[in-house]
Amino acid sequence: MEQINRDALFCDETEDYRCPSEADAGEVVTFYFRTEKNGADAVVLLEYDPETGALLQEWQMKRLSWECCAGSVGNGADTNRGIDGSGMADKSDSRFDYYSCALTLGTKTFSYVFQVTWGENVCLYNRIGLTEDAAAHPFRLIPGFHVPEWSKGALMYQIYVDRFCNGDPTNDTETNEYIYLKKPVTRVTDWKEPISTLDVGRFYGGDLQGVLDKLDYLKSLKIEAIYLNPVFVSPSNHKYDCQDYDHIDPHYGVILEDADGLVCPEDTDNDRAHKYMTRTADEQNLEASDAFFARLIEEAHKRGIRVLVDGVFNHCGSFNKWLDAELLYQHAGGYPQGAYVSEDSPYRYFFQFHNENAWPFNDSYDGWWGHATLPKLNYEESPELYQYILGIAKKWVSAPFGADGWRLDVAADLGRSAGMNHQFWRDFRAAVKEANPEAVMIAEHYGSPYDWLKGDQWDTVMNYDAFMEPLSWFLTGMEKHSDEENPALFGDGCAFFEAMRYHMSEMPTASVQCAMNELSNHDHSRFMTRTNRRVGRLASAGAKAAEEGISYGIFRQGVVMQMTWPGAPTIYYGDEAGVCGWTDPDSRRTYPWGGENLELIEFHRYMSGIRKRCPAFRNGSLKALAAGDGYIAYGRFQSAQRAGGACCGVTAVNTGDEWLTLKIPVWQIGACDGAVLRREMMTYEDGYNAGQVEHEVKDGYIEVKIPPVGSIVLTGNDTAL
Repeated sequence: MEQINRDALFCDETEDYRCPSEADAGEVVTFYFRTEKNGADAVVLLEYDPETGALLQEWQMKRLSWECCAGSVGNGADTNRGIDGSGMADKSDSRFDYYSCALTLGTKTFSYVFQVTWGENVCLYNRIGLTEDAAAHPFRLIPGFHVPEWSKGALMYQIYVDRFCNGDPTNDTETNEYIYLKKPVTRVTDWKEPISTLDVGRFYGGDLQGVLDKLDYLKSLKIEAIYLNPVFVSPSNHKYDCQDYDHIDPHYGVILEDADGLVCPEDTDNDRAHKYMTRTADEQNLEASDAFFARLIEEAHKRGIRVLVDGVFNHCGSFNKWLDAELLYQHAGGYPQGAYVSEDSPYRYFFQFHNENAWPFNDSYDGWWGHATLPKLNYEESPELYQYILGIAKKWVSAPFGADGWRLDVAADLGRSAGMNHQFWRDFRAAVKEANPEAVMIAEHYGSPYDWLKGDQWDTVMNYDAFMEPLSWFLTGMEKHSDEENPALFGDGCAFFEAMRYHMSEMPTASVQCAMNELSNHDHSRFMTRTNRRVGRLASAGAKAAEEGISYGIFRQGVVMQMTWPGAPTIYYGDEAGVCGWTDPDSRRTYPWGGENLELIEFHRYMSGIRKRCPAFRNGSLKALAAGDGYIAYGRFQSAQRAGGACCGVTAVNTGDEWLTLKIPVWQIGACDGAVLRREMMTYEDGYNAGQVEHEVKDGYIEVKIPPVGSIVLTGNDTAL
């Protein structure tokens, strides 16, 4: 045997190749590795020190001996469990051999790769695949690291509350209610009015009643979790400048007690903001709003929908009751003086001041990125602040609220040192998991999250590097803000898979499975606008340009990949209805109720249905099957034990302007000759076809034709194969 079939080699961190895939110290774990039938002489599992890269131990793996009939999919395992009781049956099949060894997990992270030998030849296999660097990108098993099962592959929906739905006009922010950024705030009376470039003080009136009113709509999309942008008391429409972490903003909730006292348009301070302070500080309003939020979560849970809240703990806002830089709470009564007002404030060390001789009215506090409206929280000098925020972490995931997790804003920025940052998130995780073990922690993060995903801090991340960015480059040649184009990356299938492999290898597979996979969100341009492949922003190009030259074909390709790629596909409100927009603030347009693109919504329903019917798309293994100039194809697959019947799915995308005939090597995902894969979706520039077309596997391949700017999705299971 001179050559090994490298495409047959496979292993990952799913239950089929590591059982259990998540384990505790002292637990026996069985590891598997796949080769071509009679394609290797030996497979050895090598353990490496995760810090130094030094080889620690090696274990000879046993080739599994039982034979099974051909005709299965998802690693060739039939419905019988293996002799070790794991998800992978102890056997080989007509196409592959499987090697196995069982080890008792210690207390430290177990980092490992595989060494395959045939004759005098040797190769190494790690998270990325075949490698020459043994210690780089190893598989990792972290003792005690468990991600909530419900979050793996969950279909999520992000809501920017002010722009989603106005369910209760009585709680709307009023024009001239208070001053923000030295300008009176504005109530926008026309829901369809375009976004302004100076947008943070303009309110459209969306609220939690609106979210409650649309829960059945979300259920029709098969949504399993809602992620809400911040809902705590705050003066801006984005609410990333928290005023009071303890309560839901009554402008989103319930206003029982109101007052007169609008500011004058020419005012530059909040001396007459009596209405605002009554609305946001009156105990009746705060308690009623908190109770309404608890009811919203209860109603969502009745429909099988989880609710995640947005935690902004790196910084708060200049309106915050601890700082009171706007001099509001000192007139409200019942509140201690803020740190901005008095150096004797109990919150003095919640913030870092640079000129301690400047009280009162000290403008020298640290602001995040220099923004005075975003004072950075000072955890290093205030144990009281540290413990207070840990209490907030517990409060909202506990009864009577029972939120299902936190999205953590700019999580890597928190604190003034790496040591403080990591310790805080360790303590935050412990607090959250103690209060609600099923709560998930999803961090906003750019760059490698490796140091935070070691089992003791975050569960996962908003998946910019291992989803949004590579997908955007491949399908549009645009980066996620529409600030830059790179035509060389447009349609480069090899570059797409290379980027995905690398960035996914920086995360444990459990973290990949629940990572928030978005095409758009509140901080980036709408993906629909990116399909016009034009650099631009609202201020430079104008709102209308964001809607010009868009491609529904490219957009559908994005949705197809979002629904079939590993992770938690997360729809940004309105994407499913055809909303366009440049990056922030234009990406925060209102949902077009009454003017939705109904065909696009129905397309999302089709794709969420396909995803739900094929469990492999939710948590199956991933394998790249074909890549080149203008196309990719990949497979998702899992064994019968995990799916109630072995199943697989195949996605293929053609970014070119001509029909593409592609032979896809589905033998690599376990489909045998004579098996049938059903095409369940075909998209093209002007529409889509959800009719089923059968493709028979011949010599390990299926041949498909993909339309220009199109995609196809196929599925198979053991009954059809």
